[in-house]
Amino acid sequence: MRVDGSLAEGVGSGRGGNGDDGRSNGEVAAAWQRVKRRLRAELGEDVFASWFARLELQEVSGGVARLTVPTRFLKSWIESHYLDRVLATFRSEADGIESLEVGVRGAMAPARPGAAALTKPVPGPRPAASPASPAAELPEPERAARGNAPEGELGGAPLDARLTFESFVVGRSNALAHAAAERVARHDGGPALYNPLYFHAGVGLGKTHLLHGIGHAVKNAGRRVIYLTADRFMYGFVNALKTQSALAFKEKLRAIDVLILDDVQFIQGRSIQAEFGHTLNALIDAGRQVVVAADRPPTELESLDERVRSRLAGGLVVEIGTLDEALRASILQSRLEAVRASHPAFEVGPAVAEYVAKAITANGRDLEGAVNRLLAHATLTGAPVTLDTAETAIRDLVKNREPKRVKIEDIQKLVASRYNVSRSDILSERRTAAVVKPRQIAMYLSKVLTLRSLPEIGRRFGGRDHTTVLHAVRKIEKAIGEDTALCDEVELLKRMLQD
Repeated sequence: MRVDGSLAEGVGSGRGGNGDDGRSNGEVAAAWQRVKRRLRAELGEDVFASWFARLELQEVSGGVARLTVPTRFLKSWIESHYLDRVLATFRSEADGIESLEVGVRGAMAPARPGAAALTKPVPGPRPAASPASPAAELPEPERAARGNAPEGELGGAPLDARLTFESFVVGRSNALAHAAAERVARHDGGPALYNPLYFHAGVGLGKTHLLHGIGHAVKNAGRRVIYLTADRFMYGFVNALKTQSALAFKEKLRAIDVLILDDVQFIQGRSIQAEFGHTLNALIDAGRQVVVAADRPPTELESLDERVRSRLAGGLVVEIGTLDEALRASILQSRLEAVRASHPAFEVGPAVAEYVAKAITANGRDLEGAVNRLLAHATLTGAPVTLDTAETAIRDLVKNREPKRVKIEDIQKLVASRYNVSRSDILSERRTAAVVKPRQIAMYLSKVLTLRSLPEIGRRFGGRDHTTVLHAVRKIEKAIGEDTALCDEVELLKRMLQD
């Protein structure tokens, strides 16, 4: 009985919508949805989204529930860490489920209509994969990621030839990160600098570009470097355990000069986190360079072991800020020049470029997407790129999204936490400098991020008069214009509240 796709059709001939055990497709589908809801509730949203959101039920036949996932890595991870739990949960929701099989979508042969039910397998431990057979048939990058790279190869993810220091556009928000990356990449003697070097930023702000730039520079200098995404690190370690080559995998990682690890926030699992921590310690203690990137600071990586977070925070932690308009314009111009190298007739006027740079504020990837759309319009229609056509082409990239509704209580809590005071301090009558500044910042943010009136804001801040709120707002506005550091701090608080 297949349950992916149309749930109204049964596979068994003459069953008319019932499975080979007499249950309807709808019953099994409903049971599977209950299983996923329980996994979400028991494991938490983050773990569920990482490992189970794309797990689908393909069919139930002969007591065997066949599940599918889109990648080999997810299959390996679920089999190694969660198979027993999923089976126990499924058994509690549906009678007759005796075992599970996990396959990769697209790699499985489709079930044949009218086929006889498969022989029921004997419950028991799953056989270990043969160390030689599957890896030998994989493409080189995947074979490398499994820890079976040929002698002398490190087996990391490939570096993108386009992502170099030369193609990186530097602005105020990323200047420190760029300088630190170049210094680390060019360093070739003595103890490693800024170890580990840790970048954190939102999507599309340049973290991965800098990591690839470091990788290219180190490789060109003849030093040993490996670039790994978090999923490749986990995939390699899990498969090294399965193929009994974990020691070789560890030695390979620890014999390099520079380890670059991207998206570290996705590292899951106690044993893998422990190995990551051991590798981190071994490389740093040996004077080897480690470069890490994530979407948040080390202290906010709740899923990571506290000792690993502490080690990551012990190096140089650099945040890459949002792109200001000047930097967006520079990035856009760089992308346009790169496209014109292969399409000389492609022209975008200053007015159109200015509009795109102002309209697209999220990240650099959206800017690149805008350039690709403008190029498609110009090449497919043969018409010049005008402001009207640009507006049409990038409409979905700049469409107005309903802003997140920010609460004054949330502002008070965040500001209090950021400035190491309590919310009750902000609401109190205390007038020490350590309390007055965060109180005024919180009032300012309440004015610009909510629709509350000044008197209402005053009441929410301990029953203060609206003139007190107005004074705070004006004072912070003036200070922002004079103090760049305070301006950056307030902008960061805005982003944290609106994300």
